[in-house]
Amino acid sequence: MNSLLKGENIKLNSIKEEDFPSINSWYDDADFLRFYDMVPAIPKLDKEVKDVFEEFKGTQERVIFAIRNNESNEIIGVAGFDDVIWSNGVATLFIGIGDTKYRNRGLGKQAIKLLLEFGFSELNFHRIQLNVLGYNTSAIKLYEAVGFKREGEYREFILRDYKRYSMYLYGLLRDEWINLKETL
Repeated sequence: MNSLLKGENIKLNSIKEEDFPSINSWYDDADFLRFYDMVPAIPKLDKEVKDVFEEFKGTQERVIFAIRNNESNEIIGVAGFDDVIWSNGVATLFIGIGDTKYRNRGLGKQAIKLLLEFGFSELNFHRIQLNVLGYNTSAIKLYEAVGFKREGEYREFILRDYKRYSMYLYGLLRDEWINLKETL
């Protein structure tokens, strides 16, 4: 099957029922939660996790994809758009590589490039933005490498391990993406 959202090593498609055991295991991983979510890293019940993802299906403000390994078709993460304001052409990008053996291998970058191209060329977004915690330096480096610009900061936004960290706001406009995408 030829997938619209397919990169060299990964593809983006729908989350399936059989993906939930893997997804549930990520929500038991404190390291994953500390980088993926803004709330305290508290493991969730399997039903709570499934309910969160089911909410995505019933709304126009969210688009979610499974990130899959091209060879094995196994789910390795999730990505998509949240807080979509269709009338303004604005969406907030999110991504999480849940399977630890696939982290730091460039697959997040592939997924983001697929999402950006899809968001700008197919969904007609004018602006794609994201939020990232200040201690997530590898994600910050990745976002800047694909063209996102830091536009703001919520100072001392989150408490982790008795220390306060800022949350940075990043944005990328369609014209910026068009001018940059061929160089990535």
